Amino acid sequence: MPDAVDALQRHTEHFISPGELRERIATGRPLRVKLGVDPTRPDLTFGHMVVFNKLRQFQDLGHQAVLIIGDYTAMIGDPSGRSSTRPVLSEAEVRTNATTYLDQAFKILDRAKTEVRFNSEWFNKMTLGDALGLARKMTVARMLERDDFSKRYAANSPISIVEFLYPLIQGHDSVMIKSDVELGGSDQLFNNLVGRALQKEAGQPEQIVICSPLLVGLDGVKKMSKSSDNYIAFNDAPKEMFGKIMSISDEVMWDYYELLLEVDDDALKTLKAGHPMAAKKSLAATLVGRFHGADAGKHELAQFEKVFSKHEIPDEMPTFKFGALTSNADATVVELLAATKLIASKNEVKRLIEQGAVKLGAEKISDPFKRFGPPEKEYIFQAGKRIFVKIKN
Repeated sequence: MPDAVDALQRHTEHFISPGELRERIATGRPLRVKLGVDPTRPDLTFGHMVVFNKLRQFQDLGHQAVLIIGDYTAMIGDPSGRSSTRPVLSEAEVRTNATTYLDQAFKILDRAKTEVRFNSEWFNKMTLGDALGLARKMTVARMLERDDFSKRYAANSPISIVEFLYPLIQGHDSVMIKSDVELGGSDQLFNNLVGRALQKEAGQPEQIVICSPLLVGLDGVKKMSKSSDNYIAFNDAPKEMFGKIMSISDEVMWDYYELLLEVDDDALKTLKAGHPMAAKKSLAATLVGRFHGADAGKHELAQFEKVFSKHEIPDEMPTFKFGALTSNADATVVELLAATKLIASKNEVKRLIEQGAVKLGAEKISDPFKRFGPPEKEYIFQAGKRIFVKIKN
């Protein structure tokens, strides 16, 4: 039977090191397990869920989670995986984003076993002399060993001095909270190793570093991120979350099963032996259930099957008053659908019509300039596979 360390090593990409972790666990005290998140946007994503799952795994084994809200570091911007400098966020933007993070985090973490810290606690007290002292602990040559920095340097792409400081600042967090373990995505390896180096210099035991694979986003290519707009958010509505999950490729789906639902090898083998569509619907229903309750997951599955398997109209859809969409006596289908804001633009509506993807009831609409007055009762438009709109008088 695998021990705790073997279980913790599953679904990880870098683990430095299992032996050190066994020694630390053998002391019998709860370990301090660090995870930092920078509130650069209001929402946590399924990409965050991968490392939150690992942190919850430590909690379930009796260890202390230390969640650092990087309100200070968010104003710098983590350069990990970046080919250019991040836009600078204001203190107000960071504060607004940070307020939403904790409620989302506790959808996965055990609140009672989580210590929450804001790294502005110590950085707001740091003097220029302190900052210069921290900067002396790392050389430019060492920073350029980092893959994203070396690529940008070779391409003559600007790298700010502040970005060079970011790994030191993240590493200093580890010193301040005396972490035993730091978690992160695989793109955080360099930053986490800096934490080990700073702890060693401070005379502290060096933290174990555990990095998880990066979850691929909805495009099936890039890592899931808010900046790439290929993400599923913890706060997405059930219907939106279900639809996004159903849009991922079959190949990516298995990564979601492993990294988000943490299924074991035997369960994954059984799933792969079945029909991919059945597996994907189960994945979507389960994940919606995690964030919105089991009934919501079952409801969205039933609605999906009603629309896509039985080709029926869903029970619920956005509803608009005709007069709220136009002040005229009549309007084109393009004007009406664009006014709902459910479709990006009038040009996108026209494109869908040209593809034969817009219907009124069961009838396809082929003329984008066809005009409609107020309905006697209601219009039900379908645009593409997932957008249904009800327009009432």
